Order: sequence, then C-alpha cells, then structure tokens
Amino acid sequence: MDYKKDTAKKTAEALLQIQAVKLNKKEPYTWASGWKSPIYCDNRKTLSYPSVRTYIRQQFSNIVNELYPDVDVVAGVATGAIAMGVLVAQELGKPFVYVRPDKKSHGMKNMIEGAISAGQTVVVIEDLISTGGSSLRAVEALRDAGCEVKGMIAIFTYGFKTAEDAFAEQHVKLTTLTDYNSMIQQALDSDYVKESDVESLKEWRLAPDKWGI
Repeated sequence: MDYKKDTAKKTAEALLQIQAVKLNKKEPYTWASGWKSPIYCDNRKTLSYPSVRTYIRQQFSNIVNELYPDVDVVAGVATGAIAMGVLVAQELGKPFVYVRPDKKSHGMKNMIEGAISAGQTVVVIEDLISTGGSSLRAVEALRDAGCEVKGMIAIFTYGFKTAEDAFAEQHVKLTTLTDYNSMIQQALDSDYVKESDVESLKEWRLAPDKWGI
C-alpha cells in the first residue's frame, strides 16, 4: 500500500474510532443547509485525543514540506481549523494567521487575524470540505490581501462534484488526508456499516440535496 492510501486508511480509522465521524442511515442528521445526511463529521474531536491530534499534525506538516516547502505563512479557516493550523505552524516554525467567515463588525473589522503582508505565500489548513464555499471564501480573502495561496490541506472531503468544480474554477490545489470513499471502505472493513448500507451511502454523496426526501 502506498503512503497516500495508508494515510487515508489510518485517518479514516482514527476518525471512526473517536466518533469524529458518525454514520447512521436509519436516523440521518440534518445539516445547517437543511440537507439530510447519513454521515456527520466533527473533526474538532481530534483535538481531544493526543495521539490522533499528533498524527494529523504530522501528516499535514509532511504535506507542506513535500508540496510547499518554501511557503511563508500557514493560515487556518475559522473556527474548525484554527487549532490544527496553529499546531502545524508550530511544527514547521512558520507564522500563523486565521481567516474569519466574515469581517468583524467592530474594532479593526478584520477578516484575517494575525500579521500578514501582500506578496507572502500561504498554505491554508481546513478541517473538512463539504461544498467548498466557506473554504474558498478564506482563499478569496487572502488573495484580496495580496497573498499568493499555494494550496489547501484538509482532514476530510465529502468529494462532492460541486466542490471539486469550485476548487478547479478558483485554481486552488486541494489535498486531503482522507475522503468519503476511504471512510466508507474503512467503515465496512471494521463492521461499522453493513454491505447493504454502502450503496445508499454512495447514492447520498451523488445527490445530497435530494437524499431522504
């Protein structure tokens, strides 16, 4: 098994074990968008488990060293990726900033918190990718500040085509530790779900806005 597949498997296994990812087709979760989903992902839970937290930090750091060794700044997307972004920046000895969903309504009215200058190169840390909207707004804010975004690294992606198209359109390279297909396969291998559930889980990913209606 190559290291990328090994990382995807190990990350998926860890997320399932600490219940950062929950799968439940019979009682689906409702997202803020109103979508019904058989999967719920809360990667903030990784911060409560030192071994998992360390593993993810190291994988992120390895990717930065491999793909973006000369990057100037590490940026985290608020709020889910702030803590992990700090850990990665500390590991690499890089400056850190984070990007808010919107500008503050008071004070300096910043959208980017921390010290950053036009012309600097940035790698963005994210916890998960769903539609990609909030992640790409962070990229836009950094570009508006005159920075060059080299790429984004996330723990998990649902692999929605809408997100893939959006990242391609904005010319943002996305690298993730694991993905939906790897998660489902690991859930099946560990008897977390049954073979009879897999087809339905795959169907949801193709049309999440219509699933369960």
